[in-house]
Amino acid sequence: MSLNILITGSEGYLGQRLTERLAPEHTVFGIDIRPQGGPHYHYQQMDIRDPKLAQLIRTHKITHVIHLASVMQASDDHERDYDIDVGGTQNLLQACVGSDVTHITVTSSGAAYGYHKDNPSWLKETHPLRGNDSFAYSRHKRLVEELLQGYRERHPELHQLILRPGTVLGVTTANQITHLFRKKSILSIKGSDSPFVFIWDEDVVDIVVKGVLEHRSGIYNLAGDGALTVTQIAELLNKPTLTLPAWLLQSALWIGYRLGLSRYSADQLKFLRYRPVLDNHALKHEFGYTPKKSSREVFEYYLSHNEEMRG
Repeated sequence: MSLNILITGSEGYLGQRLTERLAPEHTVFGIDIRPQGGPHYHYQQMDIRDPKLAQLIRTHKITHVIHLASVMQASDDHERDYDIDVGGTQNLLQACVGSDVTHITVTSSGAAYGYHKDNPSWLKETHPLRGNDSFAYSRHKRLVEELLQGYRERHPELHQLILRPGTVLGVTTANQITHLFRKKSILSIKGSDSPFVFIWDEDVVDIVVKGVLEHRSGIYNLAGDGALTVTQIAELLNKPTLTLPAWLLQSALWIGYRLGLSRYSADQLKFLRYRPVLDNHALKHEFGYTPKKSSREVFEYYLSHNEEMRG
């Protein structure tokens, strides 16, 4: 049966891949603040916070929503970032429950678990969300999930599929994490393995499509099998590691932040030191999807298409 699907953040990479996959058999509408990237779906340039969003959903009789829109890179305007991530999601959820939307898929993040010394070696979906207040992205993902929890309790008729990806990598990925891998040496914190879990972007697309078409609900970590430590990543990049004690890095960040030389505070050392490592058992055995690439294979695939990164 053909579905009426709304994708927020439709002009991003994942949004574009999803419109390509879903538009041939379903009626797809996209919203974003950027100009339209493809002609094969219905598009309206719109901010996720726009009160007219509810009217759009009602007019086009949307039944399924894929919510991708979020602030990926924090700006200096913290109130704006919060309003987009949390306020925008609130606006979308209100619009959904006021219409005939029956299913929403939300891309959260493993960052919602937070970066903490006492994180379990492998985080499961049942572990508490402790997104750090000092990291806007992590805090916002936690707050969005708390918002979703409230809607699950008050509006069970709106089925929710929440996906918590690890680091998503594809051919053209460029973000705060890949920026670290492009440096001449790979920063390592003494006494910390800082393992990364990766998920192939094509696996993410497949999982979202499966969840929408099968009307699946629940919460799932998205990660390939296994993890890579910073040392293993450096070896694959053929680059040396620069290993420094945590106290030295913390002092340097504290001074740099106080002097206005760095936008990162000392507390943000946790981002590298205590990486959330995601268990994918529920994804494979409950949701029924096994990622096509392991964490190592995802990174090797990314590296094979970005050879200039090698040392």
